[in-house]
Amino acid sequence: MKLKKIFVEYRLLCYFIISSIINATMLRCFTVFNYFAIRPFIADLAIIFLLSSISLLIKEKNKNKYFIILTIISVIMFVVNSMYYTFYKSFASVSLLSTSVFVVDVGDAIVENVVQLKDLVFIWQIIGLILIIKYEKKNNIKDKTYKINKKLSKKFFLGFIACLLLVILISKPTDYARFTKEWNKKGMVINFGIYTFQINDIIQSLRPQLNNIFGHDVAYKKIVDFYDEYGYEKKDNEFTNIFEGKNLIVIHAESLQTIAMGLSFNGKEVTPNLNKLSSEGIFFNNFYSQVGVGTSSDAEFTFSTSLMPSSNGTVFVNYYDREYITIQKLLKEKGYYVFSMHGNDGDFWNREVMHKNMGYDMFFSKENYVIDETIGLGLSDKSFFRQSIQIIKNIKDSYDGPFYANLITLTNHTPFSDVALLDEFDTTLKVNINGQLVERDYINGSVLGNYFRSVHYEDAAIGEFIKELDQEGLLENTVIVIYGDHDARIDEEYYNYFYNYDPYTDTVLNSNDYGYKLYNEYTYELDRKVPFIIWTKDKEFNIEVDTPMGMIDAMPTLGNMFGFYSKYQMGHDIFSLEENMVVFTDGSYLTDKIYYNAQKEEQFPITKDAINEEYITKRSEMADKMIEISNYIISYDLIKEMTTGRN
Repeated sequence: MKLKKIFVEYRLLCYFIISSIINATMLRCFTVFNYFAIRPFIADLAIIFLLSSISLLIKEKNKNKYFIILTIISVIMFVVNSMYYTFYKSFASVSLLSTSVFVVDVGDAIVENVVQLKDLVFIWQIIGLILIIKYEKKNNIKDKTYKINKKLSKKFFLGFIACLLLVILISKPTDYARFTKEWNKKGMVINFGIYTFQINDIIQSLRPQLNNIFGHDVAYKKIVDFYDEYGYEKKDNEFTNIFEGKNLIVIHAESLQTIAMGLSFNGKEVTPNLNKLSSEGIFFNNFYSQVGVGTSSDAEFTFSTSLMPSSNGTVFVNYYDREYITIQKLLKEKGYYVFSMHGNDGDFWNREVMHKNMGYDMFFSKENYVIDETIGLGLSDKSFFRQSIQIIKNIKDSYDGPFYANLITLTNHTPFSDVALLDEFDTTLKVNINGQLVERDYINGSVLGNYFRSVHYEDAAIGEFIKELDQEGLLENTVIVIYGDHDARIDEEYYNYFYNYDPYTDTVLNSNDYGYKLYNEYTYELDRKVPFIIWTKDKEFNIEVDTPMGMIDAMPTLGNMFGFYSKYQMGHDIFSLEENMVVFTDGSYLTDKIYYNAQKEEQFPITKDAINEEYITKRSEMADKMIEISNYIISYDLIKEMTTGRN
């Protein structure tokens, strides 16, 4: 059959094929930017051919329904993944459906900072399909798409097989490992297209249920072998047990990035209090969050357990009923009263349930506070800290022993748009041009400018909190820990403008200009570090630590200082090693020498040291192993089994 004749006689089918491959290509264009790559194009076409072959076997009365339903599902897939990539730089999994309820609480953030015009472009496919159907009905056109055609169906199926074989032929054996690594979502789309990724994701999302039946023993053996080889070895150092028996107050600082520290605008510091605390305590200046889709809840989990977040959904929602060894439980064994505080609803991220499972004696949430000042998503940080002082004081006065307090902040949450209620903080630039003082808007009023203003507020709230703790005598025999839960998820383009804006010419420098600073996806990744500060009132330490460090290293480092440890912690006491590797949830990793992108299999040098293939391979294998072992522990509830013995 001639191609022209197929287009005339099978309008609906041809439209579905062409529109689907265009949208799939557009999605890659908007996300991973490899839209001209042949392999994902052929892989997408293979799935489209398979769906098309099925359509030719469906009865006439159901054809419209088939194409409409399939097109709607496809468009939803494109829109959701386009939006999701904007915020997470990854692709959405069906396992995230269980966490979608929390989107309502951060609706403003999604509308203001996530949804873009490009995300809605994909809807044209539905509109075009409906117009074709209406046109054919109106003109009584008998499109042969509506007829069952087994012969043509076989041809499309053979097209599917041919495309599949071609993809196999042009792929390396190592590429197929991506199919079993559910954390390698970006790499799947880059190499095999969005349709293959989504189908594989559905299979991987079902795998935990299947594994509970078939894969348990394999997982158990792998975990035993892993900890036999890489398990915790206690090493004493100068920080061992220095804080044993002291109170511990942890501030989980929402969206706090290290980039804001040390910054000044027109002579005014963005974070004067954090700068002071970091200079007086132990400041880990190369500290990275390792969150997945659970964002803040993942940060809590990883900080408390020294395990990686789940690659399927989020622990707080999908795996809240498992057994975990946590900082909270280990401190309770040492006689601590353990409690947490948050000015948001207790069921957000399922904290009401999960905090109990983590070992907290008490969780004070929104209902325990007077909502007297609202900024952004809820109770302002200043009011939250002020009211929390009394809670901490009451517990200290009524409990004969040390305490652990965890305070989760809220104000510095995207979209950073409630600026009218924040403290004034000018992010303009003033420059002298030919003897005249000129003011440039710079980032004032932009998302990044509003973020720095919001951080300035958070910093002020923390400063007031420390001051009031001191006034109430709560800093005596107490250690303060502050960590950023994750980066602010602000687009790379804002940072490029931030670094390369020239106030004298009111222009943005390009790569050919003097003073231009290279800013790309890798420098962006390196900029996503968050602060980690350990501070005491006596200001005894004054140490700055440059070693790359991840959230999973927080528990072992604090454990060495407070005298506790978990046999199953995956991180390290940062003071007991010479080299460390920070593993991210997509399999990428960071050392003191390189940042390695696992999806693109590219390295970004941090030093001028020569890096050989063995260096990359060894660390890539360890990164995959750590993610796999954590997933096994979480999915199979193996901490419980390994601590109580097998049945």
